[in-house]
Amino acid sequence: MEFHRGRLIDHVHLRVADVAASKQFYQAVLQALGRDIDGEGDGYFFADELFVDQADTTPSKVHLAFQANDEATVQQFYQAGLAAGGRDNGAPGERHYHPGYYAAFLLDPDGNNIEAVYHGAAERSAPSVVITASETR
Repeated sequence: MEFHRGRLIDHVHLRVADVAASKQFYQAVLQALGRDIDGEGDGYFFADELFVDQADTTPSKVHLAFQANDEATVQQFYQAGLAAGGRDNGAPGERHYHPGYYAAFLLDPDGNNIEAVYHGAAERSAPSVVITASETR
């Protein structure tokens, strides 16, 4: 089994009111970003560093920003999210955070502020960190 991780965040855990509705939303926006849901089980699903499961009480309220490869991908994220039940929280466009910061914001079914952002042309040193997990310890 292999796990791919970035440099700082190991994982983000969202607790949601309706796993099926959240899965529909995240499936759509992840596919727009060139990703997919990696796995699922009874009451949960995950993709890369994102883990989503059924809340026992109150759902999470977070801001989560996904990396996009270009401005067109930010626009695809926004349209796919709206079509899958997301609500507008900031249409695609350049933001004042720094020159070239191009982003779109959606509210997921639980009201989490979900963003796709393109910071401009960049070169990755590696696509991801690969961790190979042993079945025994």
